[in-house]
Amino acid sequence: MSRPSPAPSPWAPLRHPVFRWVWTASLVSNVGTWMQTVGAQWLLVDARASSAVVALVQTASSLPVLLVTLPAGVVAEFVDRRRVLLAAQVFQLLVGLLLALLTGLGATGPALLLVLTFLLGCGAAVQMPAYQAFVPDLVPRRDLGGAAALGSIAVNLARAAGPAIAGALIPSLGVAGVFGLNAATFAVFAVALLRAPSPPRTPGARQSFLAGLEAGGRYVRHAPAVRRMMVRLVVFAFPAGVLWALLAPLAHDRLGLGASGYGLLLGAAGIGSVAGALVLPRLRSRVSFTPLVAVAGVVTGIATVVIGLVRSPVAVLVVLLLAGAGWITVVAGMNALMQTFLPRWVRARALSIYQLVVFTTSAVASAVWGVVADLVGTGTAFVVAGVALLLGAATVPRWPLLDADIGSRDGVADWTPPEVTLTPDVAAVPVRVTVVYRVTPEQHEAFLAAAQRLRTSRRRTGGTGWDLLRDGADPDLFVEEYTLPSWADLDDQNTERLTDFDRRVLDEVRSHAEAVEPPRTRFVVAH
Repeated sequence: MSRPSPAPSPWAPLRHPVFRWVWTASLVSNVGTWMQTVGAQWLLVDARASSAVVALVQTASSLPVLLVTLPAGVVAEFVDRRRVLLAAQVFQLLVGLLLALLTGLGATGPALLLVLTFLLGCGAAVQMPAYQAFVPDLVPRRDLGGAAALGSIAVNLARAAGPAIAGALIPSLGVAGVFGLNAATFAVFAVALLRAPSPPRTPGARQSFLAGLEAGGRYVRHAPAVRRMMVRLVVFAFPAGVLWALLAPLAHDRLGLGASGYGLLLGAAGIGSVAGALVLPRLRSRVSFTPLVAVAGVVTGIATVVIGLVRSPVAVLVVLLLAGAGWITVVAGMNALMQTFLPRWVRARALSIYQLVVFTTSAVASAVWGVVADLVGTGTAFVVAGVALLLGAATVPRWPLLDADIGSRDGVADWTPPEVTLTPDVAAVPVRVTVVYRVTPEQHEAFLAAAQRLRTSRRRTGGTGWDLLRDGADPDLFVEEYTLPSWADLDDQNTERLTDFDRRVLDEVRSHAEAVEPPRTRFVVAH
């Protein structure tokens, strides 16, 4: 009897030198980002700004995702991702230096602080899809899950260290000094990126910008597993966002803590997150992810309720360890699941949509919880959010995650291109593909069920329309018709975009047919 495979180590990807450099620089940059967040929030708290204004720091840093991430995902798909990342670092370095200078001169009021935070968020929004799509180019597929876990560990090590460092430095360096250190971390990241090779060209780069954007959205719309991941993430992250939106006013107004105390609270949440990220790969190897999402929702919900009810800094510190572990279980686990599920040809675009969902949820949640705190009090806002987390966990059995372990995500070829005698300018217009199946009566039901899965596959891999027709004179004759934007899309669909799972779907449809005619292609000349 064979022994089960050992649980993967989250540290395995660090064996690869380039990934190790980039990951370390990412950790340094994330530490700077959390120092920046603490400095900005504490600057507002010290100026006695309202809870709603303090919460807007999170909104200002998250809102750029609405405007930037989707186009950034398309750019990252077809442009050298390393260059995109380098440009993002330079932009954030310049904005960070400006913020530090103006703050040192005493010219940073709430409005200007939020504007410059928004600009830093724009740089981060450009960076996110490029970075997440860049990581799989630095490690082999077997280490991809570990690389995603390490990405989460970096974020949460930073969440543990960054606030504590900021809290310790603000009394001596001031908020301006903390902002300056954050700017320096972008330079560190840029140097590490210079050591990395340019990634290989992504298949399908013949698409225009708008066509690429549309193809990414079409993939997500027709990938049920991806849509379910996003729904489950929103149900969890919206109420859990209260932790990051209102922890500063909770520390200052309810617990009577200063900047260093607030840094310790954020550090406790970060330590819990790091511990959760280290344990997560082992849990994932033994338990399916769906029950982990439910348990994390319950743990985080209870912890959030307790935070809203108690006034003991020590008790809040302890409970934040659990809240951080619950947070990372869902967020890091979902991120790893998404990265390993997505095929290479659409990875950056689909990840940009995923990040759009994540940060839109964060931006809206921060604003909503800030308003709720102003209306009913910070403690009550935490209690309401905790109850919402518990209710969300109760919905997991009704809407579980769908199976994402569906084989290799590499493209497989499935056709011999038919000869085309039309001129290239005509071949650039939409192309309609027709496939005729002859199905015996006893196979009709099974064929129709399999055809529905084929419909999703055709649409997910580039089809803009799909129909299944039945011949009126010959009921055993079924005609599949689907349309693609261009001949290039049709070629890419059948040579690069089809995965093992799509191939199995197609094979199942064919297995229920007595005969299948070769596909016929027709170019659209008029609508």
